Amino acid sequence: MNLRRLFTSAITLTFFLVTSTAHAQSSATTAAVTEYVKAEMERQHIPGLSLLVVQHGKIVRAEGFGLANVELQVPVKAETVFQSGSVGKQFTATAVMMLVEEGKIGLDDPLTKYFADAPATWKDVTVRELLSHTAGFGDYPKNFDYRKDWTEAEELKLIESIPLAYPPGTKWAYSNFGYVTLGILIHRVTGEFYGDFLQQRIFQPLGMTSTRIISEADIVPNRAAGYRLVKGKLKNQEWVAPVVNTTADGSLYFTILDLAKWDAALYTEKLLKRSSLDLMWTPAKLKSGEANSGRVNSGNYGFGWFIDSRNGHRCIHHDGSWQGFETAIDRYVDDELTVVALTNLADAEPGKISRHVAEMYLAEK
Repeated sequence: MNLRRLFTSAITLTFFLVTSTAHAQSSATTAAVTEYVKAEMERQHIPGLSLLVVQHGKIVRAEGFGLANVELQVPVKAETVFQSGSVGKQFTATAVMMLVEEGKIGLDDPLTKYFADAPATWKDVTVRELLSHTAGFGDYPKNFDYRKDWTEAEELKLIESIPLAYPPGTKWAYSNFGYVTLGILIHRVTGEFYGDFLQQRIFQPLGMTSTRIISEADIVPNRAAGYRLVKGKLKNQEWVAPVVNTTADGSLYFTILDLAKWDAALYTEKLLKRSSLDLMWTPAKLKSGEANSGRVNSGNYGFGWFIDSRNGHRCIHHDGSWQGFETAIDRYVDDELTVVALTNLADAEPGKISRHVAEMYLAEK
């Protein structure tokens, strides 16, 4: 055998060994992930789960586990529609940033510019602070009536009646009411209900055909049912009034297939300039100059996203909880790895599952 043929054979053998090893690693990871997810679902008593893994721009896992509807014994699949919970906040934040880029909203504008009848204290609150949960806004009161069919004006009046919890920009405290207010702000600036704005400017352009505002009245193909555990027994989710299910703090339907399209768009400038995305993914600073603290063990908060470091890997993430659903999206942007876990059980821990699955794929490197 001449040297050229010997060299070619060696290269071919090396390629075959590397490819075979990578395939073996991938197959082993796939099997290990399946085993782990099923075991965790059993431990947490989760009826159904939808799992997405995107690596280097390609979907490597889009699969359903368990049941989307226990009564009808309908299995979860990649097309199953789940409720977003607060994972929906990132879409609200993106819509606001679109309007910032268009010069229709200023990040450092006082809220009184848009809400003339607001309390005097709102003159010290900026749009930036609402986005980063540093505005001093509170959350739904303990006595909030989720079954009252609130109008948008009534919701705003309630929010305005609650005193600020702290001087704006001095602390961090997660606030759903802050994002409800951002949805109303989008409506005031554009003249459109924020959900229609999302549909026209984000969902339709990206081909996110299943993503939309929640409506229990509409016929929604592949819709999962939400559940809760009561004394160890599975019960249906509790009903809330229609308008409460349309607010900008996280009232969306979506699938993992649509979230794969969303994830892909965030690596481009289809929706926002890179500078705007970078700002959303940078921890907002308090007036003291310190970064906001975010939740314990969850890193800092930008606009609609938590920013964290996990074992040296930068992770931009968020979780959600609403009406018998718990959701999580983890984007390891430097590794080009995204893991999404959507579940239909209140108080489930999809973030634990998405994080562990990500660790399994990152260990392949």
